Amino acid sequence: MQEGHLVLQSLARVYEATFGEMPSSALQSHGGVGLGVAVTAVAGVVVVAAVGGLIYYNEGKLPFELSFSSRRSHSPLNEQKWVAFFDHDQGRLLDGGDQVIYKVRGGGIDPNIRAQVWPFLLGVYELGSSLDERDAEKATKLEEYEELRAQCVNVVKSLNRESEGGDEAKDEGAEESVVDGGGGEQADDKKKGSSEGAGKSVGKRPREEEDFQTWQRIIRLDAVRMNAEWIPYAETQAHVTFEEAARLSKVAGLQDDEHLEPPRRHHAARLVLILEAYTIYDPKTGYCQGMSDLLSPFVALIDDDYEAFWCFVRFMKVARHNFRLDEVGIRRQLNLVSAIIKAADPLLFQHLTSLGCEDCTFIYRMVVVLMRRELSFEHTLCLWEVMWADWAAIGTMKGGPDGRKRDRLGPPSRDLLLYVIAAAVRNKRTKILQSSGMDELVRECNDMAGKLEIWKLLADARELVRLVQHKVTESVQ
Repeated sequence: MQEGHLVLQSLARVYEATFGEMPSSALQSHGGVGLGVAVTAVAGVVVVAAVGGLIYYNEGKLPFELSFSSRRSHSPLNEQKWVAFFDHDQGRLLDGGDQVIYKVRGGGIDPNIRAQVWPFLLGVYELGSSLDERDAEKATKLEEYEELRAQCVNVVKSLNRESEGGDEAKDEGAEESVVDGGGGEQADDKKKGSSEGAGKSVGKRPREEEDFQTWQRIIRLDAVRMNAEWIPYAETQAHVTFEEAARLSKVAGLQDDEHLEPPRRHHAARLVLILEAYTIYDPKTGYCQGMSDLLSPFVALIDDDYEAFWCFVRFMKVARHNFRLDEVGIRRQLNLVSAIIKAADPLLFQHLTSLGCEDCTFIYRMVVVLMRRELSFEHTLCLWEVMWADWAAIGTMKGGPDGRKRDRLGPPSRDLLLYVIAAAVRNKRTKILQSSGMDELVRECNDMAGKLEIWKLLADARELVRLVQHKVTESVQ
């Protein structure tokens, strides 16, 4: 192993010339990951690899080089392939959707078909469902959404009656909102029955009415503040008329929104209607600031409120843990990011520990709204749909049409977002290693906004999944 020793010495000199003095522990392994320099002996040959100042090895296997993997090309699922993935007899996805899952995991989705694909990835429609089954499911989902909107109407009516000088105009606007789910005549037919059935269950819950009123006030404020970056992705909504925007604004009970251009005003009203329905659907979660950021992409890309709502519901089955008052869900995720950094980059983790920041609270915002503030709108959509494809791959126990391709992408992870965040933190490691406190760490994370390249981050995150997922999973259990 004299040759290996000489290689180590040479690489150590390269490391020191590039990154400064190498710590004394750099030549030791840390749970299967070498810091600075690592050597793997394979059939008597020394194998080395440098990775951004770090060299990884994996228990006798060839090391994974993050910087090279990030250069991989990616091609999104396009409309031609999407149509070809369905059989022509019953309208089912071939192979139970396996090919779609794999394609999205590797390249995302063409913007023109996102509204069609997302409901499948999120489980609104079963991957193996037929066209007739989906049509039936759509009718059911529409009816259920209209019932939730009817309950919202009854709560608003009750609150207006209880308030001094209840405003009948608000009641009329709220009544109209029952049928604004994109359901057309079908929704009109169900309006009366849904409203009557909902009134009996809501009128007896004063505490829930009080909560609804609080949530409604915050929802309206957040909806009006939503920016316009979604407009290029919503062609039909981008051309909404002033009259239609004003009508829906009245339905949603919005005020102080006249300054908004019609598309933003219309978007804000839809956010209000859908988020109000969600507070009825999931009163335990209700509404917290940040949830409007998660809903906005669904509203932008999906024209029917009921379908946007159910996609949001499926998304929130995971994301709602970010909004628990006890913050158990957030703490679990922060701990996992901490464990990933500890396993993949011990020097960086050691520095965070010396600052008392090993709990990774400086990435709090990135976790809560799933990097919505750090990424551009387009890159947010790319990250989320790849993340959903990983969830779908785990749910169906499928990661691709054959083993070779599965190996290229690596195993799917339910926590892919957290590996992406860890990769983003590692990209800032030089400045983080120079930081001296929490304020500087938060500033570095905030500085990422608009500067991250999502496909590079995803490639780096997938390599981290390959390298440390099994160790991290064991350490946080």
